[in-house]
Amino acid sequence: MRGYKNLASRWLDVWRDDYPQMIATAKAERKDAKGDSGAEKAAHKAVKNLRAESREHKLWHAAKTGGWTVAAAAGTAAGVMVGGTLVEACMAVGAYAVGVWHGRPSPGEAPLQLTAVEGQPALTEERLAEAINSIGFRGAIRVLSASPWGADRTATVVFDLPPAVTVTALKKREEALAAFLGLDSSMIDITKAGAAGRASLWMTDRDPFEAPRPSPLMDMRGGLDAFKVGVPVAFNKRGITINLAINNCSFVIAGMTRSGKGVGAANLVAGAAMDVRINLRIVAGKTNGEWDAGAKAGVVATYFKPNPQRLLNLLEALIADMNRRNKILGEIGKSKLTVETINRLGGIEVLVIDELATFTRPGLPLRDEILEALIKLSAVAAGAGILMVLITQYPEVDVIPQGLAMNCGARWAMRVDNATQSNAILGGSASGSGRDASKFDPPMPGLGWLVNPFAGVTDKARSFDLDEDERGEVTELMQRAAQLREAAGRLVGQWEDPIERALINATGLSSAAGGPKRNGEPGLEVLHMTPEQKLQLDAALGALEAMDRLGRDAAQLDEMAELIGDMTGERLGELLRAAGAGGTIKVTIPGRGRVNGYRREDIAGAVRYLQGD
Repeated sequence: MRGYKNLASRWLDVWRDDYPQMIATAKAERKDAKGDSGAEKAAHKAVKNLRAESREHKLWHAAKTGGWTVAAAAGTAAGVMVGGTLVEACMAVGAYAVGVWHGRPSPGEAPLQLTAVEGQPALTEERLAEAINSIGFRGAIRVLSASPWGADRTATVVFDLPPAVTVTALKKREEALAAFLGLDSSMIDITKAGAAGRASLWMTDRDPFEAPRPSPLMDMRGGLDAFKVGVPVAFNKRGITINLAINNCSFVIAGMTRSGKGVGAANLVAGAAMDVRINLRIVAGKTNGEWDAGAKAGVVATYFKPNPQRLLNLLEALIADMNRRNKILGEIGKSKLTVETINRLGGIEVLVIDELATFTRPGLPLRDEILEALIKLSAVAAGAGILMVLITQYPEVDVIPQGLAMNCGARWAMRVDNATQSNAILGGSASGSGRDASKFDPPMPGLGWLVNPFAGVTDKARSFDLDEDERGEVTELMQRAAQLREAAGRLVGQWEDPIERALINATGLSSAAGGPKRNGEPGLEVLHMTPEQKLQLDAALGALEAMDRLGRDAAQLDEMAELIGDMTGERLGELLRAAGAGGTIKVTIPGRGRVNGYRREDIAGAVRYLQGD
C-alpha cells in the first residue's frame, strides 16, 4: 500500500513539477514591485509564461500517462483472458512486488518514531503531517530521514513540505508548530535543507537556554581576530557559539532593566579588547564603576562618564577622523576597510555608548546635535573602520530613531515591554514574523533575538555568563588584554591617539584610560608619562584602593599587594619608592601594633606628583 501511495505521490510531483512554487515566487515578486510599473509588467509576464508552461507540461504528462495506462490495461486484459490461472497468479505477484519495491525505505532512511516529551504522543510521519496541515499548510509531506533520539536528547527530521510551501513560510509559524508538538519554540529549530521546500526540523525535550554557560573567552590564551573570526558573545538554541564580527557594521543592544543587556555588551567589549587593533572608546551613561576594569588595565583608549558636551566633542573627533581615513582609502584605491588596511588607518575604532537614553531623550542638552552626529557615523563611517555599540534600556524611536537603529547591522533585542519596542530594534515587521522580544516565556537574563549579519541569520540567543563583581571575570580578561597590548605597543600611552589629542585640544582634559585616576573622570593630560611612570601610578592607585578596602590609613606592602592581586610586596615597594612615596616607616596599625608600612598620605602625595597636581 505504501509503495502504490509513493508511486501516486511521485506521479503527482512530476505532474505539478516545480511550477506551483515558481508561480508563487513570481506572484510575490509582482506584489513587491508595486509602484514600479516596469518591474510589475515583467513580473506579470513571468507569471503568465509560467502558467502557460505549466499547462503544457501537464498536458504532455497526462498524454504519456494515458498511453502507458492503455498499454498496461490491454496487456493485463489479454493475460487474464488467454493465460489462465497461472498467468493471473504471476501478474498478482508482480503487482505485489512492484508495491513492495516502491514501498521499501530509501537507503539511510529511518522510520520516523520519536518521542519529544514525556507524556506526549510519539512523533510519527502521520502526526508530523497533521501538525504541518494544522498550522495552515495543506498537502502531503515526505520524510527523507529521521535521526534516532540521541544521548544529548536531540533529534532531527528532514522532510519535503507540501507543494508551494517554503521553509521561510514555515519558520514564521514556528511557534504554532512547537505548540502542536507539545514543545516550546525554543525547543525546535527549522532550517532549509538545500531546497526551498525541504526542511530540517531539530528538536530537544528540554529548554536549551535554561542553564547559563561560561564565556569561551575565559579559556582562551592569546588574542583573537575580531575582524574576520568575530567575538564569541552568545549561544543559540542548539548550543552553538555565536560570533559577532567587528567588521563593517555597528551594533544595538537593547532591553529593559535586568534583561542582561549589560552582560551581553560585556562579552562583546571584552572580546574586542583581545584584538590589539581595536581602539575601544567607552562613554558610560551612569556614574558607577561598571566599565572601570578596562580603564584600570590601560586597555580602553577613551573612557568617561555622563558628559553630553564631551560626547559631542568625541563624535566630532570621530567624524574628522573618518574624513582622514577615507582620504587614505582613496589614495590606495580601496572603498572600505580591509585586513590589509587596518593598521594603515590606525586600527578599528569602536565607540561604546551605554545607557544611550542618558544623551538622546527629548529635552536633554545637546540631544539633537548628538543624534545628528550618531546618525551620520552610523550611515557612512563603518566602511572607514569606525563602528558603534549602542546600549539602551529604552528602545523607543525618541531615544534611538529608526534611521539610527537600522544603520546598525547587528541588533540584539532582549526582554522589552511590548512589540513596538521590539520592532524599534529588530525592524517594523519582526514581531509579525514571530520575532517579538516581549514574549519570552520564561524571560531569562541575556536571552534575546539576535540579528547576526556575519552569518546572515536572526536567531534566539543567550549571552554567555561573564561576571564582573563576584568572580571578577571581566577584570581578568582586561588584564590579559593589557598584556597583549603592551607586547604589541598598543596599550594606552604607547601610541599616538588622534582622537584623545582632539579631545585634549577641545577641552584641555584627557580621558585616556579613564583619565588620570582611571575612573572615568577626565583630568590633566597624562599621555606624556613613560611606561614606567604609568606602572608607578597604577601601583600607587592600587595601594590607595587596597587601603580603602582594608578600611585603614596605613598598611604593609604584602597585604596591599595581595589585594592588588598582580604583584608581590617587593615589587610594590620598588614602584612606590620610585613614585616618590618614600621608604617604609614605622606605622601603628590597630591590632597589629608598630610595624613597617606606608601611610596613605605619603602614597597620595606620590599620586599627585605623578599626575602633575
